Amino acid sequence: MRTLAIDLGTRRVGLALSDEGGRFATPLDVLEVSSPQQAIDLILPVVTREGVQRLVVGLPLNMADASIGPAARQTIEWGRELSQRAGDRVALVFVDERLSSFEAEQSLITRKRGGEHITRKKKKQQLDALAAAGFLQAFLDGRLPAQDVDDRPPSPFGGGLG
Repeated sequence: MRTLAIDLGTRRVGLALSDEGGRFATPLDVLEVSSPQQAIDLILPVVTREGVQRLVVGLPLNMADASIGPAARQTIEWGRELSQRAGDRVALVFVDERLSSFEAEQSLITRKRGGEHITRKKKKQQLDALAAAGFLQAFLDGRLPAQDVDDRPPSPFGGGLG
């Protein structure tokens, strides 16, 4: 099953794509956006072009207690709108994206230490797509379960942007 992972941010959206067998995740692109609606408008053609059958959206749960704060609620609504516009043939899954950007950054640091020339600009261009590929691969491997967003209580602290 071809799966598109999405790491939604306010200015950049990282995309990663699985192979058709649904076994391997690869960073695809980082979209520069000015609004969540623009992100949807840019992602829908990718869904069609790549034959995507499942969307895996990273959910910015609160770091301390994994509760759903305001940023996660916004992401859930955004993901549902994207899924609705993509059509019935495309499934929607949310996964915990906490630490995905940190792990992606650590990966880039390791590559840089290994001799690869990575500029600040290149790092910005790759980071969000690497984060999406990281949580997509973990999901495909069964190490990152889907989040049940309908039964989870909201954060007692109100949360913050992730």
